[in-house]
Amino acid sequence: MSYMLLIVEPTDQRAERTLDEGQALYARMVDFAETLKARGVLRGVESLERSERGTRVQVRDGETRLLDGPFAEVKEMVGGFFLVDVDTREEAIEIARQCPAAQWCTVEVRAVGPCFL
Repeated sequence: MSYMLLIVEPTDQRAERTLDEGQALYARMVDFAETLKARGVLRGVESLERSERGTRVQVRDGETRLLDGPFAEVKEMVGGFFLVDVDTREEAIEIARQCPAAQWCTVEVRAVGPCFL
């Protein structure tokens, strides 16, 4: 079964790091992704830019509304994700526990499934 591990971080956390600190953390995440790839469970992984560089899109009654970041009401953002394929939820949780980002962020584990459930 596939699980998405969402890396949820405070919106201001990246700006508080030096470039060297950010690069060191990123290297740890890349190494972690390589271990998951070697185990054969990694299906996808990406890091996302800060939410202040994002755009929200809504279409209501045929009208498109765009809202560029930063989003004042947002205190957390999805900073990246891992998509893993494992047999059980417990395995996905164990991978999240081992993820380096769990030391400075929250790793949210969610099963992939239909949106109507």
